[in-house]
Amino acid sequence: MFIRRTQTRRTEDGNPYFSHRLVHAERLGSTVRQRTLLNLGRHFDIPQAEWPLLCARINDALSGQAPLVADCPPAVDEEAQRVAAQLIARGPAATTAGPTDVQPVDVDSLRLVRPRSVGVEQVGLWALEQLDLPALLTRLGVNGALRSAATGAIVGRLAAPASERATHRWLQERSGLGELLGVDFETVGAMQLYRASDVLVKHREAIEAHLFDRAMGLFDLQPTVTLYDLTNTYFEGEASDQPQAQRGHSKEKRSDCPLLTLGLMLDASGFVRRSKVFPSGPRMRGGRIPRQGGGMPRRPQVAVVEDTYTGHQAKAGHSQGVDLSPPRRELRRTGRPSRLAVGGRRGFEEMRGR
Repeated sequence: MFIRRTQTRRTEDGNPYFSHRLVHAERLGSTVRQRTLLNLGRHFDIPQAEWPLLCARINDALSGQAPLVADCPPAVDEEAQRVAAQLIARGPAATTAGPTDVQPVDVDSLRLVRPRSVGVEQVGLWALEQLDLPALLTRLGVNGALRSAATGAIVGRLAAPASERATHRWLQERSGLGELLGVDFETVGAMQLYRASDVLVKHREAIEAHLFDRAMGLFDLQPTVTLYDLTNTYFEGEASDQPQAQRGHSKEKRSDCPLLTLGLMLDASGFVRRSKVFPSGPRMRGGRIPRQGGGMPRRPQVAVVEDTYTGHQAKAGHSQGVDLSPPRRELRRTGRPSRLAVGGRRGFEEMRGR
């Protein structure tokens, strides 16, 4: 279906004018037949650039299909509905329906075989494409098998957050993600998901920087506030092969278990900027972080990290219990254009670096 614009001359004075027709093309064997569906007249005001969209909306209206995304201009949509109504009115009269063909079905014989979900999986894959994450993993040298496993792990966290073992079971028994990716997850072992998680951790800094920059671009945001928080989790077993798993103060009152601490730095919109896993030892009490080589310092220099990361003036907030005496001194010493919001039981104290 397309719109044809034809120049015609008046018989009275010979002046030219343009007429518009809605034309349908169909192939009959080796030839193409074009048939005029409707004369749109001389006063057809839809811009030529929007004619393909108009034809698509007319097709949708004729088939009863609502648009997936309502991005059609109101004038185009109104014209499409008007044209579709005229085509329906000019169509052949509906034939009288014959007798209804009813067949009995034994309900007990019906079986539901391998039901799978695909909705949240499709949305998750679309989001990963918008973030350009598959291309980033390719540039980082991650092979195809690990990329598929990493995609399964990430989408699994989105659809049914759980451990790698539970995610592996979800991919095999409940999800249709494998069909969308062209991967048979029923032949993929659970160890492949653990390897994929290890690869993501290995390239953590590059992935975090890429995702943060991509999110800022997609949503047209400027980083203005940095929030820093700590949390910990525990192992139910001994975790003897995990050197960072140590006993310490647990917010969940599980001091009897080995703990890990996660430090997370967010911007005001909730996008992750940086993260790091720390061992949880006795010195973790009060939220203080043991010294590590690289990454975040023992006592987070929140205002300084924000300034050196973006170069823009910014604010920073902190986790409850984190010792901020060093950031205060550093903020006064450097005089950088940053602001530090320190929260406590009596309210917030605001400090400026300049």
